[in-house]
Amino acid sequence: MSGITYVRGDATLPSVKGVKIIAHVCNDIGGWGKGFVLALSRRWSQPEAAYRAWHRERAANDFALGAVQLVQVDRYVWVANMVGQRGIRTGSKGVPVRYEAIAMALDRLAAHALELGASVHMPRIGCGLAGGKWSRVEPLIEDRLAARGIPVTVYDHDR
Repeated sequence: MSGITYVRGDATLPSVKGVKIIAHVCNDIGGWGKGFVLALSRRWSQPEAAYRAWHRERAANDFALGAVQLVQVDRYVWVANMVGQRGIRTGSKGVPVRYEAIAMALDRLAAHALELGASVHMPRIGCGLAGGKWSRVEPLIEDRLAARGIPVTVYDHDR
């Protein structure tokens, strides 16, 4: 049985009570402008500004594949910028998604969620522009979040 709840709707509008973390996958080159990040930026300016500063100052911080940046956007809402894709284009090395980096980021996200007592909300991370397969990402979420008792909701957006 899956420890993940699937719903139709907008991952930027989780309707549960308590502390919520909205998680998504970012690239490792500082690009922010397509996919789910557009929905985040329409709702809040902080995640994009924090991500761009994190990337710009990467020589002096932990910005790298597998890293997580938590940005508080509301009293009970945080956004987790998770670096889980190499670049933005499919090329000779395949699609941009990096499953190992997503696994590392989910481990770090779990620690934050447990510390905050938060539920985690996300689109099908790594499976849009990053080119990943949900059959590879879902078990990572199960193992690293749901198995630790962290409530996870995955949103399929109505188009």
